[in-house]
Amino acid sequence: MNAAVKTSCLDKARLAWGGDLPDWVEVLAQACDASSQAQIANKIGKSKATVSLVLTRQYNAGLNAIEQTVRGILMEATVACPVVGDIALDQCHRNQRNTSGQGLERKLFQAHCRTCRHRRGN
Repeated sequence: MNAAVKTSCLDKARLAWGGDLPDWVEVLAQACDASSQAQIANKIGKSKATVSLVLTRQYNAGLNAIEQTVRGILMEATVACPVVGDIALDQCHRNQRNTSGQGLERKLFQAHCRTCRHRRGN
């Protein structure tokens, strides 16, 4: 009886991306292999389908937001926020999106995020 051989997420990513495999996609794939795709998708706040599409290079929307989330959460990348000091990259980008309401994120956006060098897209 032949048992089906399960292909790792890293193998799928390497096959799909070839020599263009970004470091953050490799980290995403390794995390999925070490845990599960569903758990990592939940951890980064994306759907399992989105993670799968990114790994297999079939995601048709922009990758920047997912890249920044992976870098901030899984790769623990930080930025030196001139207002609050070192913060996770994904938190920096969440602060930039919070343009309504109250709280620290709103104050950051009003005071600095609009012109910061870490602004998404800069």
